[in-house]
Parts: sequence; C-alpha cells; structure tokens
Amino acid sequence: MAKEMHEFQAETKQLLDLMVHSIYTNREIFLRELISNASDAIDKAHFESLTNRELLEGNETFEIYLAPDVDSNTLTISDNGIGMNREELIENIGTIAKSGTKAFMEKLKEAKDSGVSDKEMIGQFGVGFYSAFMIAEKVTILTRKAGETQGYKWESAADGSYTIDECDKDARGTTIILQLKPEFHGEKAEEDFTSSYRLENLVKKYSDYVRYPIKMNFVI
Repeated sequence: MAKEMHEFQAETKQLLDLMVHSIYTNREIFLRELISNASDAIDKAHFESLTNRELLEGNETFEIYLAPDVDSNTLTISDNGIGMNREELIENIGTIAKSGTKAFMEKLKEAKDSGVSDKEMIGQFGVGFYSAFMIAEKVTILTRKAGETQGYKWESAADGSYTIDECDKDARGTTIILQLKPEFHGEKAEEDFTSSYRLENLVKKYSDYVRYPIKMNFVI
C-alpha cells in the first residue's frame, strides 16, 4: 500500500498540543507510561496464546527492551507483545477515545475552571502514549500483530497528522523510536534520556511493578 496520511481526532490534537508545549517539570513519566503500555501488550499476547500457541511464533520469552543511542539522539522502547495492525494503529493511536485520555481532557478543563494547574492534572492522570511528545520531536512506531505477517510503520511529529505505511518486521510486537528534542539528549541536556544510568534509575523508580524483564543495551 502507499503511505497514508491521517489527521488526528480534534481531542487528540488538543492533547498533543498540551504535551508539546507542556511546562510540566516531571517529563520523565513518559518512560513509565510507555513501559506500562508495553507490559499491557505482553499481557494480551500471553492471554491469547493460552488458546492459540501459534501466536507466540516460537518465542515464549516475553521482555521489554530499551535502546538509547547517543549517535542518533534516539531512545527506543520495544516489546514482543500482541502488536497492532493498520486498523488498530488508527483506533488506538489516532483516536483519543480508545486511549483513556478523553477523561483527562475533560478533567483538565474542569481544573482550569477551578484554578488547578496543568502540572497538577498531568501528575494525577496517566497520559499514556502521548506523553512521549513531551520529550520527542518525532515518534515512530514499528509494529506487527501476532499471527499476522504484515508490519506497519506509524510516524508523527505532533503537527496534527500522522502517516501509516507498510514495513517489514520479523518479530511480533511493537517498537517505539523517540527522536529526542535537543534539550533531552547530550551532556548539556536538562535531562539526558540517552544516558543508560538515568534510564536505569527511572526504571527502578517507576517500573519495579512490571512482571516482565526490562533489558537495556549500552556501552560502558
């Protein structure tokens, strides 16, 4: 198929704008949210494989993998969970109603009317996948649904639209590549999310509850 361009739903655009321009200081929560999503995807794969072992594709070892890259200024979060097809990418990523953040937007409006700050509201609600745009100028998703053969590439720079294209993906699951904003990589960054030490501490801080191994490659 040819690359498709889609517009985000109106509510999703509002949320993305909030994430991109957020003055919220606790931006590190993006990692907690993406690891939580990865864990949920593995839970689904594990559950569905109980009645259909073929979905495991010969790989019964579930894991989440972090790959910081100081050369490309990227952070990659991968899982070998259930994955998504084209329709699920549009439904789960392009439409806010399926993400659980519609309630967040409604509460945010109520909070503004009552004088509560954006920072406090974001701290109270898990903002899910969209929190990635607090620290990334572009997000790429490579995914293939378990039991299917075609992979898909989703990409957005939080400019109101996203693209979907076919891609090759050998293994089931989802890989999210974050092209980090300049202030979030390098020695002079306010927070360096290509630092293995920083990432390790964040995993211990936020994701000790995750039942699956979280692995990371790095150069000493």
